[in-house]
Amino acid sequence: MTDAQRTRLTAWVHGHVQGVGFRWWTRSRALELGLVGSAANLPASRVEVVAEGPREACEQLLALLRSERTPGRVDHVAEQWSDPRGGLTDFVER
Repeated sequence: MTDAQRTRLTAWVHGHVQGVGFRWWTRSRALELGLVGSAANLPASRVEVVAEGPREACEQLLALLRSERTPGRVDHVAEQWSDPRGGLTDFVER
């Protein structure tokens, strides 16, 4: 796959998403979609999700983050799209 077919999604998930298995759930969904990146806790009860891979797979992950199937409670998801940076080989919880 060429870089033109790949993208980087950065999503900031707001709500009750810490201490409820949200990062683990996100990692599982990302791996199922063939994405690489990370999910990390941030201050103010937020989780930052960084995912790289095919645009369609990233869009599917974003839809899952916004769905009612997540652990905890998602109030809002802010997103940013950019060119992939590469160098990622797995999807990890930080």
